Amino acid sequence: MSMDTRQLETLLAIERYGGFAAAAQAVNLTASAVSQQISALEAELGAELFDRSRRPPALTAKGAEVVRSARAILQIYTETKDSVPGGPVRGTLALGTLRTGGDSIVPRTVARMRELFPELAFRLRIGMAEELLSEVAAGQLDAALVADHVAVPPSLRWTEVLREPLVVLTPPGTSDLLLEDLVRNLPYIRYRTQVPLARQIDTEIARLGMEPRQYVSVNTMTAVIGCVQAGLGWAVIPYLTLHDRITASLTWFPFGTPPIQRRLGVVQRPGNSRTEVIASLIDAIAELGRPPDDND
Repeated sequence: MSMDTRQLETLLAIERYGGFAAAAQAVNLTASAVSQQISALEAELGAELFDRSRRPPALTAKGAEVVRSARAILQIYTETKDSVPGGPVRGTLALGTLRTGGDSIVPRTVARMRELFPELAFRLRIGMAEELLSEVAAGQLDAALVADHVAVPPSLRWTEVLREPLVVLTPPGTSDLLLEDLVRNLPYIRYRTQVPLARQIDTEIARLGMEPRQYVSVNTMTAVIGCVQAGLGWAVIPYLTLHDRITASLTWFPFGTPPIQRRLGVVQRPGNSRTEVIASLIDAIAELGRPPDDND
C-alpha cells in the first residue's frame, strides 16, 4: 500500500490530540483504523514513527521529522488543488476563533460564506489565542479571529475587522441604575479565565478605582450572562456575546467614558492561496459584527 494523504492527516491528528484514541475520535475513525494507517505508513517509510513502549505512544525522532514533512506536504497539496483556475472554490477552510467569537459571529459568518462558496467545506476550531496563532503559523489553520492583545509573530499578518465595545450587562429590574450604583449595591459576576479579554476587563475595573463585591467567578461568557439573567449580579462583557441571545429582560450600556473597546482581527499567513476566500471572510465578519450605532 502506498502512502496517501489520509495517512498523513491521521499522523498529524495523533500529534495534535496526543494519542491514537483521541485522534480516532477527532477524525471519525475507529482506533483500529488509525493504528492500521500508521502501521502502513511506517511500513512504507521503513521506520518506526512511534515508541509504543510508552503510554500513550510517543513520537520517535523520525516520527517528529515526518510530522514536519507531512504538514508541508498537505499544505502544498491543498494549495495546489485550490489554485486550479476557472472552477468553484472547493476543499476545506480551517478557521479558528476565540470562544466569544464562536458563540455567534463566526457561525453566522460561516453561514454567509457558504452562500458565497457553496462547494467549500468549513472546519471550525475554538481555542485560546496563543494556540490559534501557533496553528495558523504551522498551516493547521487557514485563518483565525483573535483580539489585538496577543503578540502576532512576524510570519503572520493580522487584519483588523471590527472594534467591539465592552458593555455593562445588568440584571432584570435594574435598568435605571448607574455603574456606581451597581458596584455599590449588587454583586459582580467576574469572567475568570486566563484569556486576554478577562485580563482587560479586570485591568479596566481596577483603573476606574472600583471595588465591586465578588459573588460568582465563572470561566465561560455563556455562564456570565446566565448568572446575570438569574439576577445574581452585573457583569462586563463584549458586545458580540449579546448577538442572537435571548436577553430581552436585560439592559446594557457602554463600559467606560469614553467607551472601552477591543479590536478583533483575522490573522493569516502571507501568500496563503486562500486569499480570495479570507478576504470575503473579513468582509463578512466586519458586516455581521458591526455594533448597532454603526448600522444607523
